[in-house]
Amino acid sequence: MEERLNMGMKDRDKLHIIHNVLEGRLTQTEAAKALRRSDRQVRRLCARVRAKGDRGILHGLHGRPSNNHLCPEELGQALSALHDPLWEGFGPTFAQDKLADYCGIDLGVTTVCKLMLSTNLWTFSRRGTKHRAWRERRRCIGMLVQLDGSDHDWFEGRGPRCVLLIYIDDATSRILYGEFVGVEDTLTLLRTTKTYLRRLGRPVAFYVDKDSIYKINRQATVEEELRDEQPMTQFTRAMAELGIEVIAADSPQAKGRVERGFGTHQDRLVKELRLRGISTAPEANRYLWEEYIPEHNTRYALAPADPVDVHRPLAPGLDLGAILSLQTSREVHNDFTVRYKNRFFQIEPGQPVRIYRKAHVLVRQRLDGSVELVFKGHSLRYHVITGRPIAPPAPRHIASPPTKPKCRRHRPRIPLYAALSAAQRLPWNPPASALLQD
Repeated sequence: MEERLNMGMKDRDKLHIIHNVLEGRLTQTEAAKALRRSDRQVRRLCARVRAKGDRGILHGLHGRPSNNHLCPEELGQALSALHDPLWEGFGPTFAQDKLADYCGIDLGVTTVCKLMLSTNLWTFSRRGTKHRAWRERRRCIGMLVQLDGSDHDWFEGRGPRCVLLIYIDDATSRILYGEFVGVEDTLTLLRTTKTYLRRLGRPVAFYVDKDSIYKINRQATVEEELRDEQPMTQFTRAMAELGIEVIAADSPQAKGRVERGFGTHQDRLVKELRLRGISTAPEANRYLWEEYIPEHNTRYALAPADPVDVHRPLAPGLDLGAILSLQTSREVHNDFTVRYKNRFFQIEPGQPVRIYRKAHVLVRQRLDGSVELVFKGHSLRYHVITGRPIAPPAPRHIASPPTKPKCRRHRPRIPLYAALSAAQRLPWNPPASALLQD
């Protein structure tokens, strides 16, 4: 029975030319030009076809497993690990890293991808594309730091929902600082920025979104326009005092370094926390600072175009706590009290600066919750009071029940007296004034 060969179109064309050479219709030189091979290779093909027939045109390993094929046992161990519930939702690249770290199985990303596709552990999805202009990276570290927070279920229900704040350098994609916090508000941003500034110094600019923490989305008032000022948030005001520019991005794609980074963190960091059984923010921060950020920077950070670090040091004697605080202007009342957040502060006599009624003092609420009153650069002494005495409300008037009117004696009018007979009115002589009333 003739053997049936599974041969492709290229092999069939090659076999046809070799048969023409063997039958004398083509020379070896002409066949070499047609096949784009050397004369020596054509002679070898002719010898193999003479010896083995049409099978000689095929490669010697055709239909056999590759010499570099993967061990079936190793693939089985990889599939067992990939089906572990702890590994649910892993992508091919991240799964390939964890197979090497936890199982000692060194497979390529393509191999892991094929395994996961064949077992429906992962599906390929193509993202839609949109044209956007490319922005060149800044040249030095610290020229532009992208800042943003991601509210996500980082502990997958094992712990409370929290926010991951990330400070990432635009020049190198290096995570300069990160922290898990309960909520992304002004006080939290000021506190984490204070830690960042003490560790690395002052960057040239922060790149943020248009959240109300960073930008006031209202028109300036008439007084602000006359002073040529724009309304600023507490965060922007503090950065301006430190000489740090705050740039608001017009779209999430504009600050793609930090936005795409959150896509990676929500995939990898969530699974790393799951593998380690971390379910609280302090434990997550410890792992973030000690392991995750150094490993992430080693793997994904790039070298800057200019190795100079342009972070500026904090000036000696700078009261960073006073700058990174909530500052509000309040008016001094006639009794020298200041009201702030429904609390009353009694200004004491004998201040280092003359204070007068209707003056506007600056109220600073520091990150530790303490309140400071400042007037003309001097801190004022005060004590907290419970508030002004409130007068008791006036009692409501209760109407008494109606009383029976008193009976009045009837006194006859003068005309009745005049109508009496002469005999009846002689005993009494009325006064002339009474008679005049008739």
